Amino acid sequence: MTDKHQLRAAIRAMRKRLADQDAGAAERAAEQVGALPPGRIVAVYRAIGSELDADALAAALSGAGRELCLPVVVERDAAMIFRRWAPGEPLEPDEAGVPAPLLLAGVVEPDVIVTPLLAFDPRGGRLGQGGGYYDRTFAALPDAVRVGLAYAGQEVEHLPLEPHDIRLHGVLTETGYRPFA
Repeated sequence: MTDKHQLRAAIRAMRKRLADQDAGAAERAAEQVGALPPGRIVAVYRAIGSELDADALAAALSGAGRELCLPVVVERDAAMIFRRWAPGEPLEPDEAGVPAPLLLAGVVEPDVIVTPLLAFDPRGGRLGQGGGYYDRTFAALPDAVRVGLAYAGQEVEHLPLEPHDIRLHGVLTETGYRPFA
């Protein structure tokens, strides 16, 4: 556990440096929207800290005719739900304090889940913040395509995965979309 804690701290610092060095990365990633896997409903996220901002991607997906939704934590130890959302619509903090669509927004099941991450490896391994929200959600929605959104510099050679860690199907970075085998 301490190893993952130390790894997360080091990678957070690295991601912060990447964010400080490349202000246009999110827009370049959004330009690759046509390379993403198909799916009518796509879950995006509201960036926290130095996560690669998904706003430009959300606008590009919406412009391409895809419906959007955002994750919502309703219980701390449960899978997240997803509520319909469009750029510019109001948000309120969910149970984890993350901006989420209002209660009146319809609950949907996404075909594609775009997820933030701290690091990824060439086999689709994903290191998240450590709360397990996305892994529980991936397990509850096994048919959804899982796509990381990250800086290309967040790739590492190998991530230590535990049995509950669920691999990504691909990653979108400022250099393009890469599917994993």
